[in-house]
Amino acid sequence: MTSFWTGERVRLRGIEPGDWEAFMRFAVEEEGLGDVLRPPRSAEGFRAWAKEQAVAPSDGDCFRLAVEAVGTGEIVGTVGSHHAEPRAGWFEYGVTMGAGHRRKGYAAEAVVMLLRFMFAERRYHKCGARIFAHNEASLALHRRLGFVEEGRLRDHVFSGGRHHDLVVMGMLAGEFARLHAVDGRG
Repeated sequence: MTSFWTGERVRLRGIEPGDWEAFMRFAVEEEGLGDVLRPPRSAEGFRAWAKEQAVAPSDGDCFRLAVEAVGTGEIVGTVGSHHAEPRAGWFEYGVTMGAGHRRKGYAAEAVVMLLRFMFAERRYHKCGARIFAHNEASLALHRRLGFVEEGRLRDHVFSGGRHHDLVVMGMLAGEFARLHAVDGRG
């Protein structure tokens, strides 16, 4: 039997201590996009973080997973739920792909696997995503997956010396089920 967490292109898995270099690279690439500007962090800081993640107990429905390319075993990105309200039935998630791994279908497949788990297994009703308005590639990905723009928070984020709009997108479990096979075969 094939794992629920393995698709055609990617496998989602827990973070291992040796993954620190990939996550350090993702942080540098995010800064280059102008999305996130944080103080520099040492390689030892990334090593310690990855080691902590590898042994951290589950935080309910909030988690981060490594996205690994099936063909090469290389970590190409990360996906996870970072806020969940089980009583209200909604969660928010995020996805990041390494610069050399974008526009190859990795993000779409990883997101569908995550949403399938959260909607079908954890029984959430709604997923939300917050995307910088200038990130056209991410907005297009979410539209292709079936997310709907629910609003725009004007000048909501300050990064790179200026304010940016944040686009709020959402998808309901029923919308997901109509577009994507819930059993993982489509």
